[in-house]
Amino acid sequence: MTENTQQQTAPTTELPTQYAPAEVEGPLYERWVERGYFEADAKSEKPPYTIVIPPPNVTGSLHLGHAFEHTLIDALTRRKRMQGYETLWQPGMDHAGIATQNVVERELAKEGKSRHDLGREAFVERVWQWKAESGGQISGQMKRLGDGVAWSRERFTMDEGLSQAVQTIFKKLYDDELIYRAERIINWCPRCLTAISDIEVEYQDDDGELVSIRYGEGEDSLVVATTRAETMLGDTAVAVHPDDERYKHLVGKQIKLPLTDRTIPVVADTHVDPEFGTGAVKVTPAHDPNDFEIGQRHDLPNLAVMDERAVITAHGPFQGLDRLEARSAIVAALRAESRIVAEKRPYVHSVGHCSRCKTTIEPRLSMQWWVKVGPLAKAAGDAVRDGKVKIHPQEMEKRYFDWVDNLHDWCISRQLWWGHRIPVWYGPNGEVVCVGPDEQPPAGEGWHQDTDVLDTWFSSGLWPFSTLGWPEQTESLAKFYPNSVLVTGYDILFFWVARMMMFGLYAMDGTPPFHTIALHGMVRDQNGKKMSKSFGNVVNPLDWMDEYGSDAVRFTLANGANPGVDVPIGEDWVKASRNFANKIWNATRFALMNGATIEGPLPDASEMSATDRWILSRLNATVAQVDAYYEDYQFAKLSDALYHFAWDEVFDWYVELSKTTFFAGGEQARVSGRVLGEVLDVMLRLLHPIVPFVTEALWTTLTGRESVVIADWPKDSGFRDAAAEAEIENLQQVVTEVRRFRADQGLQPGQKVPARLELGGTALAAHEAAIRQLLRLQPEGEGFSATASLPVAGATVALDLSGTIDVEAERKRLTKDLAAAEKEKAQANGKLGNEAFLAKAPDNVVEKIRTRLAKADEDIARIQAQLANLPQA
Repeated sequence: MTENTQQQTAPTTELPTQYAPAEVEGPLYERWVERGYFEADAKSEKPPYTIVIPPPNVTGSLHLGHAFEHTLIDALTRRKRMQGYETLWQPGMDHAGIATQNVVERELAKEGKSRHDLGREAFVERVWQWKAESGGQISGQMKRLGDGVAWSRERFTMDEGLSQAVQTIFKKLYDDELIYRAERIINWCPRCLTAISDIEVEYQDDDGELVSIRYGEGEDSLVVATTRAETMLGDTAVAVHPDDERYKHLVGKQIKLPLTDRTIPVVADTHVDPEFGTGAVKVTPAHDPNDFEIGQRHDLPNLAVMDERAVITAHGPFQGLDRLEARSAIVAALRAESRIVAEKRPYVHSVGHCSRCKTTIEPRLSMQWWVKVGPLAKAAGDAVRDGKVKIHPQEMEKRYFDWVDNLHDWCISRQLWWGHRIPVWYGPNGEVVCVGPDEQPPAGEGWHQDTDVLDTWFSSGLWPFSTLGWPEQTESLAKFYPNSVLVTGYDILFFWVARMMMFGLYAMDGTPPFHTIALHGMVRDQNGKKMSKSFGNVVNPLDWMDEYGSDAVRFTLANGANPGVDVPIGEDWVKASRNFANKIWNATRFALMNGATIEGPLPDASEMSATDRWILSRLNATVAQVDAYYEDYQFAKLSDALYHFAWDEVFDWYVELSKTTFFAGGEQARVSGRVLGEVLDVMLRLLHPIVPFVTEALWTTLTGRESVVIADWPKDSGFRDAAAEAEIENLQQVVTEVRRFRADQGLQPGQKVPARLELGGTALAAHEAAIRQLLRLQPEGEGFSATASLPVAGATVALDLSGTIDVEAERKRLTKDLAAAEKEKAQANGKLGNEAFLAKAPDNVVEKIRTRLAKADEDIARIQAQLANLPQA
């Protein structure tokens, strides 16, 4: 298959009788790291292959989503390393601004303190202390999974080098007038007291209320509906569609705003949907993003009526109330004035919540820093349109374009203390100075730095090049940028991927950060349901790894990984993958004990049996198939192909067919032993990227070489033998058909039956001993009577079942089953032939009856064949 240059020692056939992952995995991983297999050399002349880890939060621990994504990336990088690439899987962690600050604030709360008691500088020191002592537990868990990352290159988004990169790009964007400060509507968390990004908002259906309120008096009145009555205190207009005849007489007039001493104008705006509700909407520019846009178009004032903790600040009886308290009080006051036209309660609607603390977010007008994304987003879209970057699967391109082509400016400031502080200083006379990493900030009385920090996505958007040393022009940057592929979930296509595309193209002179974006789906439970603590279906992958081994978890995840599609996973599937690992172990152990070897050259095809030539032909076809699936990121298909080749073709057929050869000994046993060694060698290398631990233990034992991690990836030698494949396929048909017949007759798998094999001049004649061995068929013997005859694949297998089954009892059972199947068929035909029934019955009911009819036909044919094959009285 391929040459391997590793130093070889004498192979050993000694393997423990059972595979114990807990005893094997840890020591193997430590050895891999100690030997530096996962490190990447920027000076190497090998072609580069680079993947960055989507940086997990420093507060996080390994969840199934991580395990899934890491398994796919590890498989890609292990294969490329074996193919001779200088492979870099770049590890690191994200400082996770809000999440980390919340963790440390909770620790302080246990001491009866807040961050304000410590002050900013001391609080940040406390966070660094927490990071050193408790952060990053996920690194150890990644090692448990087998992640082949370059640990010496591990980065953190707040380390010195990455902080320099953040300050550099902020300064560059600021100088290019792509960063600005402005008052806009943002997502605000009244608990975390900061702006948050769209990805940090989780939407869920909440029970609320929809109230319809009459504004104005008499003919100059109209009705608006709202789920947030408390915001009416900040209304500065009512908007209607300009073509809505119902309200044309009101456009431009002032109407009375209930519960206040203010009047507000009625404006005409095309944003309003005249078909929705009453066709009139209240406009609160300081507390709603759409209303803010309407306000900008009509020069409306922005009236904020809540503070940062969502407490009402508007003068009057509601001042000082929490927003939810104010909502009830305002509805009650409106009801007392007969202003409530209708109420719907409960009214289920989608409400945004802070992903960190679950508080309902509040749209809020706030002075923030923004990135002008227009030109950056255009470049990010063009890179995909021009083919510089490919999105896989291709159908995801539309979602990408829908996002980048319609991007709004990005709010990058956060009201936190933990994070990259915005490098802008304000002077006593209104001066604003942006400071680069090599510049000294202005000093003197009245100068102070902006108190906000940058959105975490700002620093993680630099990840593909900041981790390689940018803005310095390092050897690593020259060698490993751009990344070969980005493997990530479609759920962060818009947030992380788009930002990396924008920043990479901008900072790296138009070179995109990666050649390919390979998108995968979300991990779900075995019923396809989203995993959630509230559903009680969240699984800790470490528990499964403890119970079944890391390879079992990895194989299960890879086996469900169709591009861009969600992945269901259940414990039974992990058990099945554990069984697969055990099968690989036990079968390899058997093979080693029975002559499997890689010593010496592979025998010439003329020396091999048809069985040998068949398995080598299938092996090469599998190599080609697996390679094609890898290039298309078809992890589920390649895992399935490997599973069926290993279990079905190698273990269940080739090993079983070769047993008689091995037991007989001699030259043919030597040839088959070398073929089996070749097959195991290649098969274990093919499996290694998905199941690295069990394959390492077995391959090093088989070959006596140092490690499969640095072995050569198998190549398709081109060897095919169509005749041998057809011959063994016929043999498989014979064995499969007779096994099915035996099972239908109620024979036990190990029960021996006298048989005559009429193989004639077919190639099957050479396999008679193997066929008899596999089917537990005894020679004919004296008094043989062919009570059943099975023609299959050009051969005939005649069986003597007399004395092995109670023929009359079996005939009665089958006759009863046949009558039941025929009754079922008659009932189904009766309904399908009834025009009145078909006219009324739903489509799904009719389809079920058709399915029942097809099943009845199958049962009748099967039972009739079984009856025909019963011995005659």
